[in-house]
Amino acid sequence: MQHFEVVTAVAAPPDQVFAVCLDVEAHTRSMADSSERAVGGKTRGELALGDTVTFQARHLGRTWRLKARITSYDRPRCFVDEQESGPFKRWRHAHHFEPDGTGGTIMRDVIDFASPLGPVGRIVDRFLLRRYMPHLIRIRNAYLASTFN
Repeated sequence: MQHFEVVTAVAAPPDQVFAVCLDVEAHTRSMADSSERAVGGKTRGELALGDTVTFQARHLGRTWRLKARITSYDRPRCFVDEQESGPFKRWRHAHHFEPDGTGGTIMRDVIDFASPLGPVGRIVDRFLLRRYMPHLIRIRNAYLASTFN
């Protein structure tokens, strides 16, 4: 299992950042470089507890689909999405939002994932995805943070 965290400062209050992070269209815009789009479940608007969304995107030269469900929701502090089906053996993404004391938000993404295929998957995780996945989250966060400037 791989684990990583990405911390991002955002110049907006936690409730606004929380809402943008749950907005399907904002998410797909943040991943435009990978041609990401919502193709199933809730494909527009803000996700809520129990909602699912299926994203399709091109990464590492291949098109992938990932269906995620919002499994935990504590507005405006935290929500969690987990893969129901897709390329990973396991994918869990916890999104935490804390006031920074100056009207902004410290956003902390905590991600645990594992690829399928046993030893081969562990090699892919260790030598490819452990760098690639944090990079994608940083791209997404930079876009989302820029929407408040």
